[in-house]
Amino acid sequence: MGYKTVLRRSESEFTEKKSTFIGACKRVFTEEEARAFIDEIKTKYKDARHHVYAYTIGESMNVQRYSDDGEPQGTGGIPILEVLKKNDVRNVCVVVTRYFGGILLGAGGLTRAYVKGASDAVKASGIVERVPGYEVNLQIEYDLLGKVQYYLREQQIETEEIEYTSEVTLKIYLEETALPILKNDIVNLTSSQAKISVSDASLYYKMEHRLYKEFEEE
Repeated sequence: MGYKTVLRRSESEFTEKKSTFIGACKRVFTEEEARAFIDEIKTKYKDARHHVYAYTIGESMNVQRYSDDGEPQGTGGIPILEVLKKNDVRNVCVVVTRYFGGILLGAGGLTRAYVKGASDAVKASGIVERVPGYEVNLQIEYDLLGKVQYYLREQQIETEEIEYTSEVTLKIYLEETALPILKNDIVNLTSSQAKISVSDASLYYKMEHRLYKEFEEE
């Protein structure tokens, strides 16, 4: 089962009635990572009055936490959590920091501001899918290389590595649903000469047609 998460770490900022709101968003996989990110933001903006946050952990959002951090109950943490749910992103932590500008926003104004702070942060981070897939190695004779490479290009499958020894080995990442088709096509294309090895299933990041094992935080 796949899910959506954020692509990169981000921060965004806006001002509402002299209060400055800074939304920070990061991909996290454990509660410890989420807490560390929250503490980092609190330290970075230690002179701010409020650091309101929410995060979800797990492919099924089985862990959900939030805090209003001193704001009126229900005006910050839950609205931020709802932004994560609306965007259907998992393993994500958002912290919205508020520098109070001296003008009270009221409960409705606060909620709208925290929703905007969280929404802007998630948008700035970008959303990416994580899908089940495999690392597949195709071991072939040299005279089959051009034919196999042409097939992979036509199928929009990126070749991650090529190893040249007594034979040629091409490493690709393939979505789970595409594996049976590729196996059948490669067997037919190479007259059963190709050796196909498949890793255990894992989750990969999917951007357009390409799978990635990891995405570095930017």
